[in-house]
Amino acid sequence: MFKELGDMANLLKKAQQIRQELDRVQEELKQRVVEGTAGGGMVRVRVNGQQEVVSVEIEREVVDPDDVQMLEDLVKAAATQALTKAKEAAKEEVTKLTGGLNIPGLLP
Repeated sequence: MFKELGDMANLLKKAQQIRQELDRVQEELKQRVVEGTAGGGMVRVRVNGQQEVVSVEIEREVVDPDDVQMLEDLVKAAATQALTKAKEAAKEEVTKLTGGLNIPGLLP
């Protein structure tokens, strides 16, 4: 019986350590910024590791009032690329932390 209590205490301690590491990783991801581009770099979207848009830059040459649809498509493509990179970065960090275990709810 005492062995089971010791095992349970070790398990809880390990869970607390993982939680602390996860908090550290989340803070690091907040600081990591990735960029997605479209239109040969004419549209750039930067996203942090928590999948928050940090900035959007659009070169003047790509702004055509007669073709708003193209600009919308470029912004969407750049944002999608940046978000994909941010998700990959988050997954990579969480995988390092968990040793490859897929724990639901850890990724933003």
